[in-house]
Amino acid sequence: MTLDRYADAVDDLRPEPGAVQTAELVVTDDVLVKAFVLGPDAAIDPHEHADATNVFHVIEGEPTVIRGDDAEPLAAPAVVSNERGVAHGLRNETDERAVVTASLCPLP
Repeated sequence: MTLDRYADAVDDLRPEPGAVQTAELVVTDDVLVKAFVLGPDAAIDPHEHADATNVFHVIEGEPTVIRGDDAEPLAAPAVVSNERGVAHGLRNETDERAVVTASLCPLP
């Protein structure tokens, strides 16, 4: 048995171009950690969380992180804090999958 929740959750996820697959890694009363696996040309539209901070951890690939009016391609490993109420999203403009975990806390 391993303590790592990442490998078992995302190793087999291979989304088609334009698709996103997800896996919940940690779910408690006060935090959610979710993996987003973006296929080539896939996106998560900008959105916001009024009552929680969302932290992206770029684990694999080179997704473009969108925060407010800024967009920046980031290579793994990278960490981006998305403060409460700030619109944030992701795009994968590469030919390979990109994996980002998002930690949302506290849960609204």
